[in-house]
Amino acid sequence: MKKLLLLWLFFLQLHLTNAQTVSPAGLHNMEAAIENGTYPNIHSILIAHNNKIIYEKYWSGEDAIWGKKLGIIAHTKDSLHDERSVSKSVVSACIGIAVDQGKIKSINEKIFDFFPEYTAQDTGLKSQITIKDLLTMTAGFQWDEDTYGSPQNNETKMEEAQDPVGYVLSQPMAFAPGKVWRYNGGATQLLASIIQKATGKSISTFAGEYLFSPLGITRFEWTKYSADGIPAAASGLRLLPRDLLKFGLLYMNDGKWNSKQIITAGWINESFTQYFPVDTSGTGYGFQWWLWTDTIMNKPTPIAACIGNGGQRVFVDKLNDIVVVFNAGNYNTYTTRPDPYNILMKFIYPAVFGEK
Repeated sequence: MKKLLLLWLFFLQLHLTNAQTVSPAGLHNMEAAIENGTYPNIHSILIAHNNKIIYEKYWSGEDAIWGKKLGIIAHTKDSLHDERSVSKSVVSACIGIAVDQGKIKSINEKIFDFFPEYTAQDTGLKSQITIKDLLTMTAGFQWDEDTYGSPQNNETKMEEAQDPVGYVLSQPMAFAPGKVWRYNGGATQLLASIIQKATGKSISTFAGEYLFSPLGITRFEWTKYSADGIPAAASGLRLLPRDLLKFGLLYMNDGKWNSKQIITAGWINESFTQYFPVDTSGTGYGFQWWLWTDTIMNKPTPIAACIGNGGQRVFVDKLNDIVVVFNAGNYNTYTTRPDPYNILMKFIYPAVFGEK
């Protein structure tokens, strides 16, 4: 009887804590807007505040695996989901771990130190490219990813190439390294290859051993290029939504999980440092993370985000100790508005913090 009473008190306390933290009416309005199509094809939303999951919801919707249509999927907590370019932030985390292990000496190392087989490309401006330039997407390559599905899209060409790494390294230079930001999935593929060169492990194996396993992540997939079987580093990762939330919480907590330091706090700080603006709105870029400042509860609030094609998002707000994760199926549909950011600002912040 005593155990039952203690258990009941625990759940009562949990219910009261959540009731004080979250506005059920606000989240109900969010759900209604998703279900009436105002926000189409959202598959899941998870919210963690003060390191606790305070909201978790799944919806059925059309989905795909790296472009292969799956039809309508009844998404649940056990459904792996494409994370698309969120994969880039995971690759960045693995670079940080490899540096901490001493497998990579410094992010200021020249990338051609890892690619002696491509010495013919190690000339001119290319010879100056560093790992840091790849992390910040300022390598200087002539590269265009603006139109998904176009045969002229450099990412599409990289995916179809017999040698994706060689394809990236063969691209002409448009700028001196470290000077101009340009979105480039090829830079992420080079980072993954550097991990392979430095550790002897593919990005999928390395992430599984040194990032995912310490987080308790046991189920994941990494889509591979059909040409050579190497993982598509920039966009191929598939995770469970709860495990994606763990990744966000790892960065929220300065690289620590269950009292274990998985990534150094210094790496998290560097990753969340704006090195280059990406547009005139104030959005910037760190180590494969998007960064900007919003006004939340009348305070300037730094936001860090992983952003993936189709509506995959991880929003990390360290000031307010909140991580929000989205999965969705709006791949290659950039006319679909409002997007997860609108949901975050219109419903989630007001529901959690009472902001009007």
